[in-house]
Amino acid sequence: MSDLLVRLYPAAYRAAHGQEIIDVHREMTADMPRAARLRADADLVAHALRVRLGLDSASPAGRFFALAAPFALAAGAVDSGLQLTRWYAGLVLSPAPVRVQLFATDGAWSLYMLLSLLVCVGAVVALTGRWGPGAGMAVCGLLGTAGQWAAGTRLYDEGATAPVAALLTVAVVLACPPDRRGDRRLSAAAGAMAAAGWFPVVVVNAGTYTGAFGVTTDYGVWPMLVLAFTGAVLALRARSSGLREMGAMAVASSPLVAYSYATAWGDLRPVLGTLLLLSVVAALTAFFQAVRRRR
Repeated sequence: MSDLLVRLYPAAYRAAHGQEIIDVHREMTADMPRAARLRADADLVAHALRVRLGLDSASPAGRFFALAAPFALAAGAVDSGLQLTRWYAGLVLSPAPVRVQLFATDGAWSLYMLLSLLVCVGAVVALTGRWGPGAGMAVCGLLGTAGQWAAGTRLYDEGATAPVAALLTVAVVLACPPDRRGDRRLSAAAGAMAAAGWFPVVVVNAGTYTGAFGVTTDYGVWPMLVLAFTGAVLALRARSSGLREMGAMAVASSPLVAYSYATAWGDLRPVLGTLLLLSVVAALTAFFQAVRRRR
């Protein structure tokens, strides 16, 4: 069986490592029960496909997605968390009793809120040390929101951008090589980015709802600004040009782009502005690094 599975690897990789993979796989699965053997076969297939697609941990693409994946989860958590807090604010400020509002809530909307909660909880679990279960929860929540849209349920303001952003986030998370998942430093940075991107927006929105602030400037700019700033900090700490870090932030930013589109009432100008922001920060980071090298 392992001989057939090894054929999934590219020819050059198979010629260099094929026999070693076969021997190790046979020795490892010799005394395993059937279910465990099938899981080992599935892991071998997944690794072969990653090598063929250039997404293994030794490839540049694999390292790139390992950097982007925690921030994609964090961005998804910010978007879902803002949806939840906006719903909660409306629940609290409504004159109707909370129990009446909950029973009157549409079933599809309740499911959407539960899926958003699943994304938030999954991201927290993944970024605090249990990547596998947490990322699995978040992926299920994201796929559920995309599935609702595909089923014809239009519950959110982002329109088609919401399911596209959800699917892109899932792709980034799954593209992270297994042996590079759960990096503590990146997870901590992504968690801090999510908190800094979510909390100030909630405070401003709460002030707007209660009348403490007369206007709101929330067009999705702040979470993207925090994401861009985080990428710049990572680049400066790594003493790199910043292109890799800012590229990873751009790949991770799709939930925040969808949020920006929704808060701007479908206007593309804030969305283009947030994307331009990443380019500007990347250019400034590269310029700063060049000046530092010359000194």
